[in-house]
Amino acid sequence: MLRARIPSSVELSPRQYPAAARACRLGGQWQRALSLISEMWESLTEPDVVSYSRGISARGKGKQWELALALLEGLRDVKAEPDTINYNAAISACENSAQWQIALLLLVISAEVQLQPDCTSYSSGMSACEKSGQWQQSLLLLRESVKIQVGLNLIGYDAGVSACEKDMQWTRALGLLRELRKVRLEPVAITYNAGISACAKGGQWQMALLLFREM
Repeated sequence: MLRARIPSSVELSPRQYPAAARACRLGGQWQRALSLISEMWESLTEPDVVSYSRGISARGKGKQWELALALLEGLRDVKAEPDTINYNAAISACENSAQWQIALLLLVISAEVQLQPDCTSYSSGMSACEKSGQWQQSLLLLRESVKIQVGLNLIGYDAGVSACEKDMQWTRALGLLRELRKVRLEPVAITYNAGISACAKGGQWQMALLLFREM
């Protein structure tokens, strides 16, 4: 298979950067793709800590995980180290794009640089794994978050209950639903449905009916 190679000497206009980066990514040239994305960002704005942080946050809300990673790395170009908020935004971008391996890698890296992952870090990581069908990885993150006493947000609880449902751990699913009430979070339909399904798979039809009535 022929792979397009874009010479580093070629000058691109701002409109050409996204297509060029995508071509590199599809051709297996990940480093060049990230470099192009970083160049695009710098061509659009004067890079500083605030602009990079805002850029990561904005990309974290969408499916632009590659750009979020490039901006995360770009912070070092302005002699700044990414903080937990920056990492969380990048993890969120990976979650929205179902890039669970990258999300887990970012969790590991953030811990290695002595940043403490918080509830958003773990919740987004769990959700990224669960959305990608990696429910066992989601459960591992759930256990780790409990071990280090990181309280989850609603996204994390939803991902945890859904992972328990797939592993037929109905008792753990019910435990998570109880925890939700303790931390004053309101379960949504997705949470209840996963809990009901977990109970049904475990042969606990009475509990499934109770949850249905409660919902």
